[in-house]
Amino acid sequence: MRLQDKVAIITGAASGMGKAEAIRFAKEGAKVVVADLNLEGAEAVVQEIKNDGGQALAVKVNVTLETDLENMVKTAVDTFGPIDIVVNNAGIFDKYTNSLETTEEQWDLIFDINIKAIFKLTNLVLPAMIERGKGTIVNIASIAGLVAQMGGAAYTASKHAVVGYTKHIAAVYSSKGIKINAIAPGTIRTPLTEEMLKTRPTNKIPLDRFGNDYEVAELAVFLASDDSQFMSGAIVPIDGGYTIV
Repeated sequence: MRLQDKVAIITGAASGMGKAEAIRFAKEGAKVVVADLNLEGAEAVVQEIKNDGGQALAVKVNVTLETDLENMVKTAVDTFGPIDIVVNNAGIFDKYTNSLETTEEQWDLIFDINIKAIFKLTNLVLPAMIERGKGTIVNIASIAGLVAQMGGAAYTASKHAVVGYTKHIAAVYSSKGIKINAIAPGTIRTPLTEEMLKTRPTNKIPLDRFGNDYEVAELAVFLASDDSQFMSGAIVPIDGGYTIV
């Protein structure tokens, strides 16, 4: 098992890619903190993991609230021990809203969740990781952080910020034993996107299909494990080739 006895926090893990990541991490031996604002959904994921023989804990967290993030980290450490891995998965979309139609309230909310929460949680876990001389952070960005037409104004700007922040903290803290990378998913099929994708063409994707949440989870395991030990500061697209054309 590639993550045996590692303690991993995954935010936004009650559904979609976060759920797939939590289940996959547990199968690889990690002790998973399933963190989400939707506590009922998080508890269902935990039960699924436990039914399969894994270890997991559900924590209700609003990632925009520093007190919630602090409680989540403390609960994780008190329950499982020092944190080895953080997957900053929580995020929201803006439904392709252009700049002139984006309200300041919408802009602020998207930035609070998509990038400011990553900054806050990273700063909460980094000191202990640096003290131990090891730790892994995987940020979920988007191909909207690489190209300009896969989201609205706020979402695109926030995901570009995730890409820049990932590179910055990797440049500063990799020498301390911390490995920091980001995943840039393209269009991924999840329960929440299933209906929308029924009418969306795939002809602009070289592989001519959408991705699946378990494929993103597999990449997250790779980046969290020692299999990627010589990678830090990488932004890895998983988009069926969309960004190469």
